[in-house]
Amino acid sequence: MQRSPKVGFVSLGCPKALVDSERILTQLRVEGYDIVNTYAGADVVVVNTCGFIDSAKAESLEAIGEALSENGRVVVTGCLGANADEVRTIHPQVLSITGPHQYESVVAAVREHAPTPVHDPRVDLVPPQGIRLTPRHYAYLKISEGCNHQCSFCIIPSMRGRLQSRPLPEVMREAERLVTAGVRELLVISQDTSAYGSDLRYPSAVWRQGERVTNFHGLCASLGELGVWVRLHYVYPYPHVDEVLPLMAEGKVLPYLDIPFQHGSPRILKLMRRPAAAENTLARIRRWRENCPELTLRSTFIVGFPGETEAEFEALLDFLDEAQLDRVGCFPYSPVEGAAANALPDPVPESVRQERWERFMQHQQRISASRLARYVGRTVDVVIDQIEGKVAIGRSAADAPGIDGVVRIKGGSKVQPGSLQRVLIDASDDYDLTGRLAAKPGAAS
Repeated sequence: MQRSPKVGFVSLGCPKALVDSERILTQLRVEGYDIVNTYAGADVVVVNTCGFIDSAKAESLEAIGEALSENGRVVVTGCLGANADEVRTIHPQVLSITGPHQYESVVAAVREHAPTPVHDPRVDLVPPQGIRLTPRHYAYLKISEGCNHQCSFCIIPSMRGRLQSRPLPEVMREAERLVTAGVRELLVISQDTSAYGSDLRYPSAVWRQGERVTNFHGLCASLGELGVWVRLHYVYPYPHVDEVLPLMAEGKVLPYLDIPFQHGSPRILKLMRRPAAAENTLARIRRWRENCPELTLRSTFIVGFPGETEAEFEALLDFLDEAQLDRVGCFPYSPVEGAAANALPDPVPESVRQERWERFMQHQQRISASRLARYVGRTVDVVIDQIEGKVAIGRSAADAPGIDGVVRIKGGSKVQPGSLQRVLIDASDDYDLTGRLAAKPGAAS
């Protein structure tokens, strides 16, 4: 039997890029390729890049250079691949360059430079859920590609195109396959999750012998029937988001919203060209919490945006005090080649951007500590991610993997990763909780 060619893979960037990597890897395995985790053993290396901000570009270019140095046969894809000339200028030796979610082109390039023998389905088996790069018990579910917004700091529409929602039955079939394979948490991702279905004009679709509407609420209601945790990411605060709060209050969908508010100053939001900038965000937040008291709110912000004054930065800190967000990320503004914000007047010096970022994080740290202190003495459900010595590391419904805090469970070394446990919280710090197993453990995955 002929040897199957081996493919090395480097995946960089956000969870959306991770899903792209999983799809490429699945197709490569279907076609008979072996996936290896070393450069030396690979016939070709695929690097899935990120190109959103300068630091991500630098990391991607460095990864390409490392792959070329260690292996020499490199296929480049992903967001940085949309700027093929830039990649070729620095790394002219790469074999092929494609942009994001161009799966067929990536696989075609691998076929060209590392042809595989005739595929034998009796030997080259792929699990029904495909190849995944996350632990067995959680998975990212990408519901759409692209974005219709024109935020001045972002070039994603030029890289990934306009919004393209996946048909609802297709999304639900994938979700069911993942759950059947043991996934206990679905992390819903896209560039604009709450716009789901708008490009399709919200058609009706049939799933489980029932008629569903292809929109944000219809998707959440359908996913809520699968009996697993459903976590919503990249949600813009459109008015119809309010319709999903009852599903959260009923336990159908996790009471968790990841909403990139980006700033608290109306003028800066207008310069950013943010959708829903005119909404009374603080009033919305109060109403959401009235309807669903357990709601966790995560958001991201940009400080040092061109034209941001000290007074507007202070207004952002005031916004944090009022909003009392549970989980917050922040970035100092970074110019991105091709972004409209580059042409705005009054750029903020880099030293000021960094200083504001540090003040922002210190300010939010105090809020985070206060929010987490409310959990002490309570018993919460925790999904176990890993075991470290005698301590189990898990997450509550308020914690998304990789970006939020964790729950450390003392004496939890015998629980299984992927299982759901009841945990009594004994202590909290700025970002994490500590507890111990309470009562009878929940069902394992």
